[in-house]
Amino acid sequence: MGKKMNLLMFSGEYDKAMAGLILANTARDIEVEVTMFFAFWGLFLVRDPEKMTLEDKTIYEKLMDVITPKGPQHLPLSRMNFSGLGRMMLEEMMEDQGAPKLIHFLKGARKKNIKFYACKLSVEIMGFKPEEFLPEVEIIDAATYLKDALESDMQLFI
Repeated sequence: MGKKMNLLMFSGEYDKAMAGLILANTARDIEVEVTMFFAFWGLFLVRDPEKMTLEDKTIYEKLMDVITPKGPQHLPLSRMNFSGLGRMMLEEMMEDQGAPKLIHFLKGARKKNIKFYACKLSVEIMGFKPEEFLPEVEIIDAATYLKDALESDMQLFI
């Protein structure tokens, strides 16, 4: 049986999401099975901005949609964000070094069949609908996630 890595993505910040996706992609490159579990703010990474809807949502759910990042392209930095200027600077520095952007690592993870799971309770609390996520995202409960994590050789919380 091969090695397995499990990442719990709790942060909705660009640099932390980038770290998680770099590790996930690299692990797949060395033939490690990878599962990513997105909870609360981490859900913004797997939100599809083209599929967002305000239909059949409460006022709080609508407000959450309006004031939060619309998807991976809109995540702030964890430090020195400066209303998005910091992230733009980081992306330009990455480009100068020939490093891929976050969206490229996300696309790579999708192509490499990394398993994407969304926390059922987080999805419900934040008022998201299943169809608002990338098609690879499966919504599961905490018990299912924990069973998967307990079978992993490495668990990371980001």
